[in-house]
Amino acid sequence: MKNHDVYGIGHALVDTELVVPDQFLTEMKLEKGTMALVDQARQEELLAAAQGYEQKRSCGGSAANTVIGVAQFGGRGFHSCKVADDEAGRFFAEDMLKNGVDNELAAHLSPGVTGRCLVFITPDAERTMCTHLGISETFSTDDLVESTLKNSQYLYIEGYLVTADATRLAALEAARLARQHGVKIALTFSDPNIVKFFRDGLMEMVGEGVDLLFCNAQEAINFSGCNDPDEAREALKKHAKAQVITLGAQGAALFDGQNSLNLPGRSVTAIDTNGAGDAFAGAFLYAVSNGFSFENAGKLAIEASSLLVTQYGARLSQGQAQGIITSFEEHV
Repeated sequence: MKNHDVYGIGHALVDTELVVPDQFLTEMKLEKGTMALVDQARQEELLAAAQGYEQKRSCGGSAANTVIGVAQFGGRGFHSCKVADDEAGRFFAEDMLKNGVDNELAAHLSPGVTGRCLVFITPDAERTMCTHLGISETFSTDDLVESTLKNSQYLYIEGYLVTADATRLAALEAARLARQHGVKIALTFSDPNIVKFFRDGLMEMVGEGVDLLFCNAQEAINFSGCNDPDEAREALKKHAKAQVITLGAQGAALFDGQNSLNLPGRSVTAIDTNGAGDAFAGAFLYAVSNGFSFENAGKLAIEASSLLVTQYGARLSQGQAQGIITSFEEHV
């Protein structure tokens, strides 16, 4: 029996969410709905300009939020990443443990600056992110824990790791170890711009193929080179045994390796889409690791992401996740 359901790797970022008007994005020359890598000086400039707007801080990063989701639903997750020996790094390590995710961060704090992501939420619920990776950019093969990885059902790779040589090589080594030990590989493309500008690196990370691919419709189009979503979906079958394409309010398109299935979305009033894809992946990975069918995993994931977007913050509370799983199991 495996010790962990999901072993995640990704950037360790302390998220600061700020609720701002569209005019703020225009004034600060930010491209709405995307993630941009910035230096520390640019982050400080943006933070200074955003003084007075509502703020909320939590540990984050795409894979971190996903593995927290796994834990909240009742699964067991482990996360490998890199933080500095500073206040933000200690906050990150403690917050992950409080959320039920195993890690070895406290014993391996390094000199430097912990990564940070500014998440600007506009009235239409769209999120625009400006990320300074800090020491997270030096996450490497040395930070992998093979003994834990080989005893996990899934390796979950965050696509953002493609942006630096050290992190990309760590992802490649993690995938090699997973294949060696019979661990399934799940990968998320993370962001349309990541696919647009780092497609070759993502292709290398996909390698001979992954077991489960998460992406949204635009990421599928950018990676496949197809203009039609259905053609993109078909093209992705060459790279993944199974795939999940999230479609926002329209639900999700699933392929379980044999059958395709379209699941409808839920009608909700969205106020913050930050973390919706991560919440979806966390619920889905929990479900497929714990005996759910592919279809029911998709339905559970839609419930999780639909609830998340009705509130501010990149993840659900423990109580919300448990409420979803209890209600879901009663009606299945």
